[in-house]
Amino acid sequence: MRERGVASENWGSQPLQRCYRGNTLDTSQAVEVNSIMLAAMAGAMVVLAGALYAAVYVIGRLAENPALVRLSYLFYAVLVVSVLVLARTLNFSGFWNAVTAVMLVGYLLAPQGIWKLCVGTHPHKSGPLAAKNGVPTESTPGSNS
Repeated sequence: MRERGVASENWGSQPLQRCYRGNTLDTSQAVEVNSIMLAAMAGAMVVLAGALYAAVYVIGRLAENPALVRLSYLFYAVLVVSVLVLARTLNFSGFWNAVTAVMLVGYLLAPQGIWKLCVGTHPHKSGPLAAKNGVPTESTPGSNS
């Protein structure tokens, strides 16, 4: 007796079958299901890698740690691969390839631009960035300086 909802697979010349409905799933439909799953995973990786790139880049700049900034570019490379997999899986062409290229350039430049904007509009009053930007540090309460 078959359990409801469990698919039986036959790898011969017969199509895959879904037991719970009795419908058949041919190999072209199975490829489409695989493409949808790959696109979903690639889309999730785009979001995750983009967030990690931006976060690690900013943390590296705040900590003045060049190793973290370089690590952020590794996350950007993962983002590029994920976007290319997504574009290929979804059969992008023409206009959508241009949108993909613009998105990749935007993802590369956005954290750097936002960093420059924040540093330029919010002078640091303490910490390692204050001395670098020529901002005098504030004295602590109760000190005689």
